[in-house]
Amino acid sequence: MKQVAATKNKARGSQGQFPLTQNVTVVEGGTANLTCRVDQNDNTSLQWSNPAQQTLYFDDKKALRDNRIELVRASWHELSISVSDVSLSDEGQYTCSLFTMPVKTSKAFLTVLGVPEKPQITGFTSPVMEGERMQLTCKTSGSKPAADIRWFKNDKEVKDVKYLKEEDANRKTFTVSSTMDFLADRNDDGAVVSCRVDHESLNSTPQIAMQVLEIHYTPLVKIISSNSWPEEGQSIILTCESKGKPVPEPVLWTKDGGELPDPERMVVNGRVLSISFLNKTDNGTYRCEAKNPIGRNSTEYVLIVHDVFSTLLPTTVIPSLTTATVTTTVALTASTTTSATAISTRDPNALAGQTGPDHALIGGIVAVVVFVTLCSIILLGRYLARHKGTYLTNEAKGAEDAPDADTAIINAEGSQVNAEEKKEYFI
Repeated sequence: MKQVAATKNKARGSQGQFPLTQNVTVVEGGTANLTCRVDQNDNTSLQWSNPAQQTLYFDDKKALRDNRIELVRASWHELSISVSDVSLSDEGQYTCSLFTMPVKTSKAFLTVLGVPEKPQITGFTSPVMEGERMQLTCKTSGSKPAADIRWFKNDKEVKDVKYLKEEDANRKTFTVSSTMDFLADRNDDGAVVSCRVDHESLNSTPQIAMQVLEIHYTPLVKIISSNSWPEEGQSIILTCESKGKPVPEPVLWTKDGGELPDPERMVVNGRVLSISFLNKTDNGTYRCEAKNPIGRNSTEYVLIVHDVFSTLLPTTVIPSLTTATVTTTVALTASTTTSATAISTRDPNALAGQTGPDHALIGGIVAVVVFVTLCSIILLGRYLARHKGTYLTNEAKGAEDAPDADTAIINAEGSQVNAEEKKEYFI
């Protein structure tokens, strides 16, 4: 029994003697205790009567033949009775009367809570195909006041639901229902859907109905490689992971749309494909396909087998050789260009057999040669530019017309004025 509305109801009348009562709330099927007290009483009788104004007890004398009603305590200051196995029809206003002149009364209202029935989930089918719409309804009857229904999926509350409340035929209790509507998804497979009924009559212990979802879906396929950089001569293991419900059948491996070309080196063990002694012919697209009664699915893996020398040759050597080759082509003569180009285009197997420091030394030497050659050309050009000069030809000096050397010298001294017009320049 639950005591509520603790405010005392005082009887109307003059000061002095008056009865005191309290409102009572009890769960259907429980026991209600009705107590009437008088602080000052001069041996005046007390009486309890029901909502139909039938006398239940007059002092310690039972007036109504009802085995559910019993006397708890009777004295000049108190009259307490109990009503067991309370039903909804017992709800109403009970009256305690103090037989003074005039009679003084006090009212106590008895509230009976209707306990909701255990909820049931309808609309559930198993299994459900992925993508199908599911509509689950949770229903409970007999609650007073109307109960509250909440939905949960794996302990996470679902908010987007519909709620309906209907009054029962007795016009006292209610039937409530709630509907959850959603599309079946593979992530919901194995999820626990629960419907929880909360009501004040349940003393914080809700009633719960549960269902476990079973969703069937097509396989989800993924290929996992054991080697991220496969090279010639190595091995590789491709694992095909497939998840579906029902469990997928054994997977099917193919290469470039056909069967595996080399069964001796390409071994299939369940979901695992092992390829040993890799070579360039193994390059291609490998497909893994899985199926179950719902459907089939597949995924692909592109295998590229790399040369061994591509990992032996240091990555810092190749840029050095390339830079040296380009510089030599611009700065040196045709013969030097041919020699430098030969370095960059030599047999890759020869390069692979050499060590990293040897290639670095060659690149350094070529770079030094190019640098010295460029410096020499620049210095020679600057020297010639600074030492350019003039000279007089025989025609300018007049030596051609002189009969002898002495005359030529004299003519040369006299012809300095005209010589400026016959200068030739040498750079």
